[in-house]
Amino acid sequence: MNKFATVLVLASICLASVSAQCPRIVTRAQWGARAASTAQLPIRPAPWVVMHHTAGASCTTDAACAQQMRNIQSFHMDGNGWADIGYNFLVGENGAAYEGRGWGRQGAHAPGYNDRSVGMGVIGTFTNVIPNAAARTAARNLITCGVSLGHIASNYWLIGHRQAVATACPGNAFFNEIRTWPRFNPNV
Repeated sequence: MNKFATVLVLASICLASVSAQCPRIVTRAQWGARAASTAQLPIRPAPWVVMHHTAGASCTTDAACAQQMRNIQSFHMDGNGWADIGYNFLVGENGAAYEGRGWGRQGAHAPGYNDRSVGMGVIGTFTNVIPNAAARTAARNLITCGVSLGHIASNYWLIGHRQAVATACPGNAFFNEIRTWPRFNPNV
């Protein structure tokens, strides 16, 4: 086998490995995001992942999740006066990840961590119930994906939003769930 073919095979294996770790990611264009202008994340790769819930309706279909993304973006931009949706990514209970600000962009989700974290969350309210298995798997895979792509530090720490600021987010049930996930930091 010549060198070019060998390199092509190795590159294909590497790409397959990374894409196998990433959940299906619905782009901003695919969910109908409004145009926005946000700053680059100044500390990269991000050493923190901050987990949220949106404290609203959940979604289990592509159409419903896209609508929730548009609703959340409108609330953040029109209600809060932010430049865009606050989160880097959200996950629906359909098992898909939805690009918010995306990789390498500074979020508006956790004061004191916005310039050094990736803000992720699950669409819905998870005070008394945890997100379904599809959402939990997608969220964990999204973290792994971010590490594989170099957007999240391999030695990152995972925290719940309530550890950054006084809030009930990400809900009691979901917070207790993420406390069992790899790299959870109980001592922020």
